[in-house]
Amino acid sequence: MPIGVSQETVDTAIEFCKKLGKSPVKTKDTPGFIVNRLLGPLYMDAAQMILEGTATAEDIDTAIKLGAGHPMGPCELADFGGFDIIQMAQDAVFNYTHDPKDKLNILYRKMIEAGRLGRKNGKGFYDYLPDGTKKPFKIFG
Repeated sequence: MPIGVSQETVDTAIEFCKKLGKSPVKTKDTPGFIVNRLLGPLYMDAAQMILEGTATAEDIDTAIKLGAGHPMGPCELADFGGFDIIQMAQDAVFNYTHDPKDKLNILYRKMIEAGRLGRKNGKGFYDYLPDGTKKPFKIFG
């Protein structure tokens, strides 16, 4: 239980979330909580594979969707959330853990510097076209 928070407050918050149709989970109050702590390494490894030329963003996404049953691959999901949000979350996790594995991959910083934030501006690992389609952005070549 968080310091200075009563069990009654926790129970009230959980019930409120349930009334909103949500499925609350309990976690320690740390940067990234559960989802961002688990997604961070996936995002960083996908970016590193792209930098190394191991696979394209499209191939990574296809492999994760087909091989792991995820509804979106990590590059699509990164585009959906936004690279600037990933940067803030990953920097917060790294500042908390000081673990090198939690450091933001340089590809995200370079994409942000290039004005590629993801779906929010139509430019990420994919270019989102006005007709609703997307095409892979060629990072190299």
